[in-house]
Amino acid sequence: MNQPRINVSPPVSDEIRKTTCYMCACRCGINVHLKSGRVSYIEGNRDHPINKGVLCAKGASGIMQVTAPSRLRAPLKRVGPRGSGAFEEISWDEALELAVSWLKPLRETAPEKLAFFTGRDQSQSFTGWWAQAFGTPNYAAHGGFCSVNMAAAGIYTLGGAFWEFGAPDWDRSKLFVLFGVAEDHDSNPIKIGIGKLKAQGARMIGVNPIRSGYNAVADDWVGITPGTDGLLILSLIHCLLEAGKVDLDYLAQFTNAGYLVNSTEGPEKGLFVKNAEAQPFVIDRRTGQPAPWDGKGVEPDLGAVWEGHRTVFHHMAERYLSPDYAPETVAARCGVSALRIRQLAAELADVAFNQAIELDQPWVDFRGNQHDKMVGRPVSFHAMRGISAHSNGFQTARALHLLQIVLGAVETPGSWRMKPPYPKPVEAHPTPHWVTVPGKPLSGPHLGYVRGPDQLAIKEDGTPARIDKAFTWENPFSAHGLMHMLIPNAHAGDPYRIDTLFLYMANMAWNSSMNTAQVMQMLTDKGEDGEYVIPRIIYSDAYASEMVAYADLILPDTTYLERHDCISMLDRPVSEPEAAGDAIRWPVVKPDRDVRGFQSVLLDLGARLGLAPMIKEDGSPKFRDYADYMVNHQRRPGVGPLIGFRGADGSAEGRGDPNPEQLQRYIANGGFYQAHVPEGAGFYKPWNAAYQDWAVAVGLFDSPQPYLFNIWSEPMRRFQLAAEGHGYQQPPEHLRAQLKLAMDPLPLWYAPFGDVAESDYPIHALTQRPMAMYHSWGSQNAWLRQIHGKNALFLPTKIWEAEGFQEGDYARVNSPHAEIVVPVAHMAGLNSETVWTWNAIGKRKAAWALDEGAPEATEGFLLNHLISELLPPKGDGMRYSNSDPVTGQAAWFDLRVRIERVGPRERSEPSFGPVPRVVPKGERRR
Repeated sequence: MNQPRINVSPPVSDEIRKTTCYMCACRCGINVHLKSGRVSYIEGNRDHPINKGVLCAKGASGIMQVTAPSRLRAPLKRVGPRGSGAFEEISWDEALELAVSWLKPLRETAPEKLAFFTGRDQSQSFTGWWAQAFGTPNYAAHGGFCSVNMAAAGIYTLGGAFWEFGAPDWDRSKLFVLFGVAEDHDSNPIKIGIGKLKAQGARMIGVNPIRSGYNAVADDWVGITPGTDGLLILSLIHCLLEAGKVDLDYLAQFTNAGYLVNSTEGPEKGLFVKNAEAQPFVIDRRTGQPAPWDGKGVEPDLGAVWEGHRTVFHHMAERYLSPDYAPETVAARCGVSALRIRQLAAELADVAFNQAIELDQPWVDFRGNQHDKMVGRPVSFHAMRGISAHSNGFQTARALHLLQIVLGAVETPGSWRMKPPYPKPVEAHPTPHWVTVPGKPLSGPHLGYVRGPDQLAIKEDGTPARIDKAFTWENPFSAHGLMHMLIPNAHAGDPYRIDTLFLYMANMAWNSSMNTAQVMQMLTDKGEDGEYVIPRIIYSDAYASEMVAYADLILPDTTYLERHDCISMLDRPVSEPEAAGDAIRWPVVKPDRDVRGFQSVLLDLGARLGLAPMIKEDGSPKFRDYADYMVNHQRRPGVGPLIGFRGADGSAEGRGDPNPEQLQRYIANGGFYQAHVPEGAGFYKPWNAAYQDWAVAVGLFDSPQPYLFNIWSEPMRRFQLAAEGHGYQQPPEHLRAQLKLAMDPLPLWYAPFGDVAESDYPIHALTQRPMAMYHSWGSQNAWLRQIHGKNALFLPTKIWEAEGFQEGDYARVNSPHAEIVVPVAHMAGLNSETVWTWNAIGKRKAAWALDEGAPEATEGFLLNHLISELLPPKGDGMRYSNSDPVTGQAAWFDLRVRIERVGPRERSEPSFGPVPRVVPKGERRR
């Protein structure tokens, strides 16, 4: 009775504001608790469709981002040498006037001399629109060194892609298989989904050289050798074809497996046989005669031969039934036994066909055929950077999509499903625009999907039009650009010199570049005239990253809780397979520094530069700020950045006039909106007439866009034909062999380019991001640092024991490019030929306002130092970018190394001098 009463749930706030997290790309809903106007606590929003109240360590620690000592405080102008940290604070007017004085002459004379690249921001539709208005061809975001292979392979094959743009049918799937997925991507939705699967008794298999995170909770783990995922997948297809366990009806009705491939020697060989209307056709197995591919009641004959031309299915079966793909042939290379490969194929077949499910849901396909049910193949897949960050990653991702297709496991109940605005065919996407005219905008967006050599970004003299050489013969399908080649190419003046490098949230002086030490040198190098080789660098970030010291002008950004943001259907929305969804961020707290949201700064700059989409007829700014843009901008009539609460009264969905109260309606709704797919339209979306009509109604399309999945890629074959000497546009001689190999229209496997070094460097080296980190900024976060304050190089038992490593040891790690000395740790759940570490933990001394002796800067390290942006010279003496030859994605995971024990050490090497402090030293807290 005399015990004190303790309030175990004291009030933590006097107000709650709902917005969207920015601590990773999940974009979860959060409740931000405020006490006396300051953030006191962040929790998940239980009403949000993405995370349903679940919040990870990153999301909860967002409070440390808005109070971080590393926050930039005001615009800065360099007054000393680059890298010296000598800056002076200036006003925003002075900063913007300085930027305009650099940019305006470029726009009026040579807009291509501005290179504008952004990092992990989530407003690429907006930043790309700004760059298009400026008129420079040199724009891209970080996808070129992140996951463009996943995106491009998905679009060219399925019309949709893994990660943000699709998800397993968590409610019905009975077998879930992950390829190359670490813990940082799509974290909360996958955790929720895995929990649901396990509660339902479904099985989960992880295919990854590293058994951590999701793979650690999988029912079965396949510790594959890096870079061989595609070979394993094609061997699984071999087994399925061998056993007759493929969905023939699905292949015939929903894919181009029934198209006829031209067998006539000449410039049409390997393209589809077409009718008088230039349309592919099929052979109707009821009549044995040609029929339209989209004709009502047509039953394509997969085994047809017509006038000597065979179907795609013929070519597919011939290739994958070859002994080259038999498990006994590929087992040693993959590091997976032949028995295990056959068992995995048998399990896939059993679940897909023996445990098939049916929904009593009538639907009508785009041909007008009536269906009384929906058949489901309850096998779902997910994949990410682990398979894509190799020089064979595009074809590997295509192979995985082919595996889904032969099982009938895309857009069917229980399988993997696309999220609006996907699915949409590759033809619905723009092609890249790159022709510059002084004082004028580009005629269309910079990035897109090429369908043939005539759409490459190559000038009349044969030189690349873009500074990163995207959309050239070297990397034809570079849908996200090649950010890792930006600074090396600009420094080399290849293909030309630029004047101004404009970066946003792209830490190119540290972990967002290969060859890091040399890149830092490139940023400070001067020419014979004593001027910097890259004359001007403008950088925007919220924090004092490693990159800040190398800029000439700093435009300080806000933190994500202090600004407006638009998670848009025009960009990277927060949709689910059952609903189109978008969201906003809004300033739940006001900045206590002289900083501005970068998107609003771009609009201000655009108005000062006189960019047409950003000014009224009288030359005054068209948009007050980014919030005004979010409400009033329209990409086409009635379609703007946000789909919810449109029209004068806010009752319109998807299409409608701007609503001045739109943002207030979003805020009142928890910061998000969902437009639900109608009943009966949620599966078979590419072919479901009800879905296509709904997509038009809400503004995803202007007309229905049904299409077939591309097993055989005609755009790829066009590049092969050019390499074979056909057509008026011809590749350079030194690239012909590469194009013939990499642009094969059927998925194939070839050894990663890094494997040429395997005789001297026998070990694979990988990085993964931990679940508690995403951006570089994660490892300056006071709470997250307690989870990951340093990193070690994890060694498998085989290497640990063979080299006699002991706890506390360091290792010398050599690659063909460089050497590092780093701490090591033993890990049993690891492919025996592979070592790995956490990415982005290592920091340069004093960066991010950390102490010079912080463990991130002494023991922490990067593998980036070991990776060159260029491959070693080939027999022709040429050095190619260290990238996938199809898309240009950085081939981070091709890295090969050798290792030796060096015993205990005090710190990692290389060790660079401290980054000069540009923010006040943080107060020590007790």
